[in-house]
Amino acid sequence: MHDDLRARDQKVNWHPYTQMKGASAIVPIVRAEGTYLYDNDGKRYIDAVSSWWVTLHGHAHPYIADRVYRQLHTLEQVIFAGFTHEPAIQLAENLLKLLPSNQEKVFYTDNGSTAVEVALKMCIQYHANKGHKKSKILAFQNAYHGDTFGAMSVSARGVWTEPFGHLLFDVIFIDVPTSDNMTSLFEEIDKHVDDIACFIYEPLIQGAAGMLMHKPDDLSNLMSYCRQKGVLMIQDEIFVGFGRTGKWFAADHLTEYPDVMCFSKGLTGGTMPLGLTTCSSIIYDAFYADDKKKALFHGHSFTASPLACAAALASMELLLKKETWERITAIEQKHQTFLAHTVLESKVKNVRQTGTILAIELRQDEKTSYFSALSEILYPYFLSRGILIRPLGNIIYLVPPYCISDEDLDYIYTVIIDALQL
Repeated sequence: MHDDLRARDQKVNWHPYTQMKGASAIVPIVRAEGTYLYDNDGKRYIDAVSSWWVTLHGHAHPYIADRVYRQLHTLEQVIFAGFTHEPAIQLAENLLKLLPSNQEKVFYTDNGSTAVEVALKMCIQYHANKGHKKSKILAFQNAYHGDTFGAMSVSARGVWTEPFGHLLFDVIFIDVPTSDNMTSLFEEIDKHVDDIACFIYEPLIQGAAGMLMHKPDDLSNLMSYCRQKGVLMIQDEIFVGFGRTGKWFAADHLTEYPDVMCFSKGLTGGTMPLGLTTCSSIIYDAFYADDKKKALFHGHSFTASPLACAAALASMELLLKKETWERITAIEQKHQTFLAHTVLESKVKNVRQTGTILAIELRQDEKTSYFSALSEILYPYFLSRGILIRPLGNIIYLVPPYCISDEDLDYIYTVIIDALQL
């Protein structure tokens, strides 16, 4: 039966980020519960990466499932142009209370990439509506903001963007801020300030780049300079939001506020797709006009899906519980203890950790790369030991669900140490 599912899948499905020719055997998953995934042979896997960083509270969470079930029997879908509904209103109200005080409006989309697309369109059209000619975007080196064209444009250029390079818009890429390079970053901004429509950035952690991390104080200083120069700021919280950094949002580590913020992934607790973009009244007011041409012409068929909003409301209620934050703190502390020992391993080049996110960079002869051969060894090894970990090249990382037990974390740590002996 297991092999039959693989064969059927191979005939009809094309999987993401996968060279299908010669790809590793696909694992058919038939059910999930809490931290665990179960394949059709009954083998259990610890989901140590929250199924691409989305599953906050564990799989098939009964509270979220019940809320979605009840919503399904009340209102499953309605066009969001000219109509509204309670889950979308309540979710916007609840989220805005937790965000920086300048965030006042919510625009719903379907996923992280579309949340970024909306943010970019907001900032670019903001200047157009104001009569300004600003079209350049500022972004970090090694950035990743999604796979649609706008999101690709503000992400690092590489093998996966090369076929589309001539279609991507012009972006000014700068290094992440440190105490040593701040002056040079300020100079780069000054050089292009008249043309910069906005600055988009992943706060504190660049996930897809290999869990690269920078300091809150340095980012706050850079944001402060952008504010002084009138550069609009888009904070991409898609990965880091909803507790991943040890606080509700990366914004809670910073002293400066962005103009626009993007959310998805953990927004619904990983239950179903939903994205949203928030903005300040300064942005919104530039579109609020008698001239209909100044409206934001963007939307999706499933904008503000009542089902997804119900899931997000339930997930946020779980995040408000004391025991959820106790688990987040416990995961942080266990990661820190583990890394203190791991750094002594001869094959380890670097270790880093923020909140529940842990990364171990392994030494290798070649430059750090997503295509490192190490991942082709490590990924199946972890699966064979009953753990889902997808290394980013030579970087082993953990982003576990908050419900993970201390015992499962200890087992994962042990297997990682074993993997370092391969």
